[in-house]
Amino acid sequence: MRFMTVRSDKTEKPALRLDDSRVLSLPEAFALAGRLGMIEPGPAPESMLDVISGGEPMLANCLVLHKAAAGGDLRPACLPDGSFSILAPIPRPAKNVFCVGKNYADHVSEGARAQKIDAGLPEFPVYFTKPPTSVIGPDGQVRLDRQVSPNMDYEVELAVIIGRAGRDIPASRAIEHIFGFTILNDISARDVQRRHGGQFFKGKGLDTSCPMGPVIVTLDELPNFESLSIRLLVNGELRQDGNTADMIFPIAEQIESLSAGMTLEPGDILATGTPSGVGYAMDPPRFLAHGDRVTCEIEGIGSLTNIMADVEMADIEMDGSKEGRTVASTPV
Repeated sequence: MRFMTVRSDKTEKPALRLDDSRVLSLPEAFALAGRLGMIEPGPAPESMLDVISGGEPMLANCLVLHKAAAGGDLRPACLPDGSFSILAPIPRPAKNVFCVGKNYADHVSEGARAQKIDAGLPEFPVYFTKPPTSVIGPDGQVRLDRQVSPNMDYEVELAVIIGRAGRDIPASRAIEHIFGFTILNDISARDVQRRHGGQFFKGKGLDTSCPMGPVIVTLDELPNFESLSIRLLVNGELRQDGNTADMIFPIAEQIESLSAGMTLEPGDILATGTPSGVGYAMDPPRFLAHGDRVTCEIEGIGSLTNIMADVEMADIEMDGSKEGRTVASTPV
C-alpha cells in the first residue's frame, strides 16, 4: 500500500493512494466502512503516526479499505486530484529524523577529493539528525537564506519508516521493524556543516532542509529495497545516479547499530545515505540557486520535487499550510 498525508477542507488526514487520480481519506473510510460492516467499528486514525503505531490490525483494516475502494466502493471517502494538497507523509515527526552520513563509497571519495583530505571508509555508521522543523512536503519551497549560508546542497536518500518498537535489534530481525519507505532530500548548508567541529547537525538542520514524500510504500510492496535505482536531477540535469545496493552499511546493519542501547519507536525515520554527485564535490562546486527545481527519484516509490527560493522571496508559511501542493505519486 501507498500511504500519504493530505490536507483537505483545511484538515490534515492520513490517506491511501489508490491510483494516479484517486486518494482514499482514511478517517472518512474507516467511519463509512464501520457503518457498512466491512470492518469492526472503532477509532479511525487521525494521522500517519496513528496508522503506523496501529500495527498489524491497522494494516489489515487498511488493506480491506484499499480493496473495497479500488473496486468502486467507499466513493464518499475518495478524494479526486485537485481537491487536496500533499504534505510530507509524517508532517511533524515525533522525534528528530535519524540520518546516516558517508554510506556510499563513491560519495566518501568525492568528498575527500573536494576537501583535499585522506578519508577511508567509515568503520561504523556516521549518525546525525534533522529536527522536525526541517520537514516539508512535495513541491514545497526550500529556503535559501544567504545570510546563513550561500552553499546549499542536495542529497537524495532512501528513508526507512520504523513500524515496530525495539531496542538492541539484531540485523537478522531488523526487517521485522520496518513499516515502509519514502524519499528524502537531505538539504545541507555545506559551509555551516564544516564549521562546527565536525558536528553535522547545524548545517543539516535548517528550516525546510528535509523535503520528504510523496508517499510511504509499505515493506511488502518494496521487497527489493536493497537494490533500488536512486537518482537526483537539478532543473532536469542528472546529478546523482546510484543504487541502494552500493550502501556501505546495509539497512539491517544500520538499524542494528542505531538501536543498540536506544529504543526505536513506530514512526521514527531513518535516512540511509546518499550516492555520489553532490554539488559541493563538483569542480567548480555547483550550489543551489533561487528557482532551481530539484527532483529526487527512487525506483518503486516515485519522485519528490521541491523548488529553491531565496528567503526574501519564499512563499512559505511556517505553520506548514503551504508545505505541499497537489502532485501525482509517479512511479519510476
